[in-house]
Amino acid sequence: MRGRPLAAGLMLAALLQACSGSDSKPGYEPSASDEYQATRYQQQQDAAPLKHIGPDDVQDAVPRADPILAAGNKSPYTVNGVTYEILTDYRNYREQGTASWYGSKFHGHKTSNGEIFDLYAPSAAHKTLPLPSYARVTNLNNGRSVVVRVNDRGPFHGDRLIDLSYAAAVKLGYREQGTAPVEVEVLNIAGVDDRRGAPGTHYRFLQLGAFSAQSSAQELQAKLQGFVQAPVFIAPVEAGGRTLYRVRIGPVASGEELALVQQQLRDGGYTEGQPLP
Repeated sequence: MRGRPLAAGLMLAALLQACSGSDSKPGYEPSASDEYQATRYQQQQDAAPLKHIGPDDVQDAVPRADPILAAGNKSPYTVNGVTYEILTDYRNYREQGTASWYGSKFHGHKTSNGEIFDLYAPSAAHKTLPLPSYARVTNLNNGRSVVVRVNDRGPFHGDRLIDLSYAAAVKLGYREQGTAPVEVEVLNIAGVDDRRGAPGTHYRFLQLGAFSAQSSAQELQAKLQGFVQAPVFIAPVEAGGRTLYRVRIGPVASGEELALVQQQLRDGGYTEGQPLP
């Protein structure tokens, strides 16, 4: 089981009863973090979903240059009397430890950075990596690996290093055992903006892509300028010894204007872009 930090002052609920169903999560032990979770989730105890999947059904998360925002990255923070600090220099992070998994209890609920947890998606919770980030997790018992999107906090149980989604645990082959020794290696993604210190949550820009060739960025810029009613510009960034050319739209003055630009992009056959503060 795992826990998430809640607002201070929540009263502890009654101790959870032991799992009794045959599909309960292996290795379950009631903990203090479980107690204050009892009032947050409809399902008291974590378990595998009714619909089971196999390793071949799970695809790796696709890394992308998502900005690191303030959401889910408060530092330091305290859970169960232990204080944690989010890593500022997380590139080249590599560590070995124990992985657990979480599933149906948390399915459909918000993760620590506000995304919705999908137990069938390759995601993970970590105590100190910035959200979101991407990591390759390798099961040291069998050599299987999976790329996950780290978008949640935890596990706050014992000495566990990382909490994987049900799907990721299936991919690594330890769903039935409940835990496994793993190595966690962060994937260094070029072009990630660290905006943890940016004030507010208002999005002012949309990013449409990052290109190694300036000509490709200029071609997209020219196409977008023909129908988008907002400035389109190129923002170069040095990453890994090379220059990436990021195509961005903005700034926009309001959420309504941002939504209008996104609709214009969809009408033009493009994705709605990645919002940036």
